[in-house]
Amino acid sequence: MSVVDTVEILKGRTLTDEEYFKAAVLGWCVELLQAYFLVADDMMDTSITRRGQPCWYRLPNVNMIAINDAFMLEAAIYRLLKTHFRREKYYVDLMDLFHEVTYQTEMGQLVDLITAPEDSVDLDKFSLERHRLIVIYKTAYYSFYLPVALAMYMSNIPESYTAPSPSSPSQSETVHPYALAQSILIPLGEYFQIQDDWLDFSGTPEQIGKIGTDIVDNKCSWVVNTALALANPEQRRVLDENYGRKDGNKEEKVKQVFGELKVGEKYAAYEEKVVGELKERIGRIQEVEGGLRREVFESFLGKIYRRSK
Repeated sequence: MSVVDTVEILKGRTLTDEEYFKAAVLGWCVELLQAYFLVADDMMDTSITRRGQPCWYRLPNVNMIAINDAFMLEAAIYRLLKTHFRREKYYVDLMDLFHEVTYQTEMGQLVDLITAPEDSVDLDKFSLERHRLIVIYKTAYYSFYLPVALAMYMSNIPESYTAPSPSSPSQSETVHPYALAQSILIPLGEYFQIQDDWLDFSGTPEQIGKIGTDIVDNKCSWVVNTALALANPEQRRVLDENYGRKDGNKEEKVKQVFGELKVGEKYAAYEEKVVGELKERIGRIQEVEGGLRREVFESFLGKIYRRSK
């Protein structure tokens, strides 16, 4: 729906049936890309369930055929693009964008896999900078930048245009809208994942629809990385001995350290800081006809600010 909503905002009107359909196709392609990633990710992590159902590869008539199924999900993206967009002047841009974002996501997945394997806990590999690298490449590009960039291409937003300068409206400056969108959406995606990490630790099953497992699964989460940056030698020892273990008592010891370090206060301060910075960046966008609209980014931010699930 992000693609459809963004196209509507950029065009400033209700979409025709054909425009809605094309925007929806691009949205389906984003969903297919995520499905491709998740089928493969569940196999790499030997996960048991996905959204309350058995992971695809665990079905008795599927097993390792899931590898080929993942490839087919990805191939379906380019089949749909060819069928519905090959006559559009931005067809190559769509193809290039999907290839580039796929590459970025796979790089992020690789860093995640070698940093935090479930069966080998080494907190020396963890850091807030490593977490940031994983989040930006594994999540932010495909979840936040991709749908907006697709909508921008469909709305014929050019690679650059002239707009009044925010600091001196009587003068103009060259705007690079795709780079500008990235400069807002990538930090927004990072904020979303940090929020997700915090909710995994602090949220109840009723809130988030699952039991948080980041601690026992040895996830390179913002919460543990923040704790590692603050911990004294004794607290670090407790984390080293108990993090990433499938043991409820050890999980409680980790949670106790998180509480001692007041990680919740650190999260609240981070949230207000990043939201303030994002609002400032969004506010500096100079709107011109045929260009970016602040509402695109305000809409995204409004959906996730202080969310509880």
